[in-house]
Amino acid sequence: MELFAYVRADEPGAAVRQAADDRRAAFLAGGTNLIDYMKLGVQNPARLVDINHVGLDRIDVTETAVRVGALVRNSDMARHDVIRRRYPVLSEALLSGATAQIRNAASTGGNLLQRTRCPYFRDTAWACNKRQPGSGCSALEGYNRAHALLGTSDKCIATHPSDMCVALAALDAVIRTRGPKGERVVPFGEFYVAYGDDPAKENVLEHGELITAVEWPQRDWLRRSHYLKVRDRASFEFALASVAAALEVKDGKITQARVALGGVATRPWRAAEAEQTLVGAAPEEKVFDAAAKAALRGAKPQKFNAFKVELTRRAVVRALTTVAGMA
Repeated sequence: MELFAYVRADEPGAAVRQAADDRRAAFLAGGTNLIDYMKLGVQNPARLVDINHVGLDRIDVTETAVRVGALVRNSDMARHDVIRRRYPVLSEALLSGATAQIRNAASTGGNLLQRTRCPYFRDTAWACNKRQPGSGCSALEGYNRAHALLGTSDKCIATHPSDMCVALAALDAVIRTRGPKGERVVPFGEFYVAYGDDPAKENVLEHGELITAVEWPQRDWLRRSHYLKVRDRASFEFALASVAAALEVKDGKITQARVALGGVATRPWRAAEAEQTLVGAAPEEKVFDAAAKAALRGAKPQKFNAFKVELTRRAVVRALTTVAGMA
């Protein structure tokens, strides 16, 4: 780990100024991702701006929306009464991630900015376009069992690691930020960028721009939702495939649907094609199977991860079947 400066901010504006002044500055919240990568030499910020004392640690519920501050810990969001009852997909996603100790430290904003767990990204001995643009992608010809099927390019096939973000993709969330140019609101679907020629660019944040909150509209029908995570072991493991699903069913027909995938894409993957297949149809297995196939239509499997296509198809069907059976 390289030497770095440490400063502590006492309000969001000060944090933004302290980061904007140094091109190698990074915000520090829970540190469960950043500190790992500093130890590995993958990230080497020259200045850490501690934002743990700037506020942003509240959950506010109104008649129209839920707003979660960027410093709310994952465990607190998962256990919040409104989120647990009205948005089970999000609570379940949070509780499926990492360990209780990590959830007690990890922040909402930090979770949104989680970096990939690709072993070639984490090991500086290997070529990685995400870590060092233009160096190549070792995963393309390497052991790529855990890698992405959707959103990939010839530059990178790294999988986005977050569970929380898959659920947020299904909730029509927006992300609120504050930066040197002021405040803005970014729709969740526009926050992450396609890998393209520069996989190191992962989101639309500018240098010094601070996530302040994530917010989504109140919708009663999202009580009928579920997060299914398939992994190699029961805890402290990243998804091979995961599904965030929600349905509204009226008079025997699906009137609203949300499907998002994790563990198989380069970013939290909203499966719009699957949702279009579901709306207007009866909630039955053949419809769910058609939706699953639609979600995976653009999949590009690699040598060692082709099994994920069938695994994900089955996971989508199972998740939707579970949601359809909810009272």
